[in-house]
Formats: sequence, C-alpha cells, structure tokens
Amino acid sequence: MFRVLTAALVLLGGLMAAGAQQPTYKVEVRLVRILATVKNTAGELVGELSKEDFLVRDEGVPQEVAVFERRTDQPLSVALLIDTSLSTAIELRYQMESVRMFLKAFFGEGNPQDSVALYSFNYEVTRHAGFTRRLDLLSAALKRLKPEGGTSLYDAIYLAAQDLESRPGRRVIVLVTDGGDTTSVKNFHDALKAAHLADAVLYPILVMPIKSDAGRNIRGENALTGLALGTGGRVFAPSVGPTLDQAFTEILQELRTQYLLGFYPRHVPRVKDGFHRLEIRLRRPGLQVSARSGYYEESGSEGRGWRQAP
Repeated sequence: MFRVLTAALVLLGGLMAAGAQQPTYKVEVRLVRILATVKNTAGELVGELSKEDFLVRDEGVPQEVAVFERRTDQPLSVALLIDTSLSTAIELRYQMESVRMFLKAFFGEGNPQDSVALYSFNYEVTRHAGFTRRLDLLSAALKRLKPEGGTSLYDAIYLAAQDLESRPGRRVIVLVTDGGDTTSVKNFHDALKAAHLADAVLYPILVMPIKSDAGRNIRGENALTGLALGTGGRVFAPSVGPTLDQAFTEILQELRTQYLLGFYPRHVPRVKDGFHRLEIRLRRPGLQVSARSGYYEESGSEGRGWRQAP
C-alpha cells in the first residue's frame, strides 16, 4: 500500500567518550499516494492544475504534497473483472465486444508498460490471464467466457486487489456486472479495504437490463457506488450498445488525465481502526475532485483464492 523508505536517524547523547560508536535507529517514512480526477461544473476533465491548487488533509491535519504529476504517465495495471453469472447470459456477447474495443484502445496509446489482467466471476473467481499486453491472449480468453451460477462480486474485487498490490505505478479495477453480490465469502467492507490496501481506483460498469425500479437490485447498485466513491472512481450505468462503449471511453479518458499526489504523513493523530480519513480539496472554485477517501496503516495480503483458468 505504501512506498516504504528507510531513513537512518542518529541519536546523539550528551557527552560521549571519544571514538565511541554512535547508535543508529531506523524508522519508516511512508509515502501515501493519491490518484485524483478533476472536472469542472460541465463535467469536463481538467488536467492543467498545479500542485498549489490541491489541499490535502490526513485526519484533519494539513499535509505537504511532496510528489505531484499532472496527466501522469506512470504505468497502469488494470484488473478487468467480468460478471459471468447466469443473469448475464443474454447480454454477455455484446458486453465482450465492448470490452475488446476498450482493450484495443487501451493498448493503442499510453505507457508501453501498461498491462491488463482478466478475471471472471460467478459462484467462483477465475483468473484467465495475468497482467499482460497481449491483446490476442485476452481476446481468446474473452471468447471462452460462459455464464453460470451466482455472483461472487466482493470475492472478485478482494482477490484482484491482492494481485494489484505488488504492481508498480497506478492500479485500477474495472468491473463489468449487472447487479449485486449473491455468493461471496467476503463482504462489502472486505472488498473496500482490499482496494484501499492496493491503492486501487474502482470503476464499476453496471449494465442494467432492467431500467424500472421493480426488479432492480438497488442494494447492489448502492454498494457499487460506495466502492467507487471510496476509491476515487465512479459508477457507470449504461445499457448494452453505444452507451456501454461510451462508458469504457470515459474511463480511458479519466485514466489519461489523472493527477498523482503523494505526501509523507506528518503530525497525524493515531486512529483506532487503522484507517486514515483523507480530505482532498481544490483552491479554485467551480471544480470538483474525485479521490480516495482514506488509507490503511497496514499493508500486505493474504493467500490467493481465485481459480487459475486452464
């Protein structure tokens, strides 16, 4: 979750004997990274701000922005999660075509180290391809996806986030689903915490075959909104067709216009639950910023639980 830098601090005593060795102590100085997207009141992306335009508070304490990049080109690692539960059967083929168009555009520009890992989830989570730039490999895996079983959405986010933790640069989860969770072992809070630990921004694409309130999974939609907002992303709710293509296009535009902010926490009070609440604001009026809501002090991941596709 953090980039950990080790600095040697020398503790000087009062009077020390000549030639005596001075004791050396090591402390961890942690860089907290924030990916931020800025838009104006018309919803247009704003990519030309400076470091001085941002205000960062950790548990209410102002922090100095030590790292700043606009339109950052740090490599992107995208975990692409596809819902293959039985309820997706009718629309799955059309969704996969939009996914292929997104992948082609993603690899067509940006950092040559950008990569994608592909997962599907129904009653279990399957990793079909590790992080790669091979469009042919990803396309072949997409063709093999078949709908069956329930929806282990939280498990998919949890496990993909663990895979992202060790990736360099920026980390993103793009999730294509038609509703809420039904079969996960993990819960909402487990999934959100895993995303925070991975510094991952979550973009759920909620393909909604049912537009009326009757029959819609409102609880699932609200959960996806909470996951997205907590990590600095946003939910898209297109139908299959051009609006789904547009959702992928907008995600790609945001990824290419992100700001990278980093700070070393200073004078921050202790927190009981290990979660630090962040507040990111802009000095300029009329602009809105989307960024993660906080970060955890702990790091590291548990054992994997996805199934590797043959």
